[in-house]
Amino acid sequence: MTSSSLRSSWRSPRHSGNADCHLDPAEAKKQIDRIPRFRILVLGRASAGKTTVLQRVCSTTDQPEIFNGNGEKVDTGAVQGSLGRRYHNIENELVFKSNPGFVFRDSVVLEVGSSAEFDRVQKFVTDQAKSTELEKRIHAIWYCIPLSDIHRMVTGVERKFFNACDSGHVPVIVLLTKADALQLYAFMELEDNGLTVDDAREEAPVAAKQLQKQCLEQIQGQLNGLKFPPQTYVILTDMQQESADCEELLKCTANALKEEELQQLLMSSQWSNLGLCMEFAIMKTLRGSMKHVAGQIELDSLACALSMWFPFEVCEILQV
Repeated sequence: MTSSSLRSSWRSPRHSGNADCHLDPAEAKKQIDRIPRFRILVLGRASAGKTTVLQRVCSTTDQPEIFNGNGEKVDTGAVQGSLGRRYHNIENELVFKSNPGFVFRDSVVLEVGSSAEFDRVQKFVTDQAKSTELEKRIHAIWYCIPLSDIHRMVTGVERKFFNACDSGHVPVIVLLTKADALQLYAFMELEDNGLTVDDAREEAPVAAKQLQKQCLEQIQGQLNGLKFPPQTYVILTDMQQESADCEELLKCTANALKEEELQQLLMSSQWSNLGLCMEFAIMKTLRGSMKHVAGQIELDSLACALSMWFPFEVCEILQV
């Protein structure tokens, strides 16, 4: 039984209440293990702060383990001289020990501008768009654009990517990283407008928020008119802090997914925000149950459906 049929079983008033509705978290885990891990392709410039974002999502400061296309672990000690190249090889998979539920692919070839390298990225993206195997394909693409260079936010490479790369059913979310840098721009602008250093420092945070909004509108204006525009945009701040909040990024990614199974997989893969799991469980599962009268809702089946939105480690703890 797939996770989709699990959901339909508790929604149906004809469900007999047999063993299928009594799946414990361990059994539920076996069902969704057909799509065992959530896969994300991360694109952008080398200076876009991609690794920091991934670390925040996985609640770690460690570097990821690297695996090649055959699933073999890359010995980073033996290839230290070419680590950067291997780290950002689109064929490799990056996995953080703190959260193995995520698999990342990372490429900075877009910054280089090489036609051969761009063609390689484009082929990878279009191949993923054609794949119908959920467990093997990339499930989402994060394209990072740093706001640290306010005069060079969208380059020819970004325009080329969103004009040429058809990601199909794989959603592309633009991450506007290093938004904190805009506070310095705002401070300097306030000083240029005649404010004292103290006054400029006090007003800079509010001015930076307005500047973030202006940058977002400018980037949207340049990318939304292209052939394959991104689905949505997220402004990321304070990513250099270990306690940085990635809720908006995860929520936007989940909402951009077309398959509810993948939304569940994403929510159950992330371990840092149980409140977000609860929000989606209520929004997707409980809202559906409200369409039925109380006597038609079987609590065991409903509990199983709700558990699909949570990390299985949490469900196991709750069962103790």
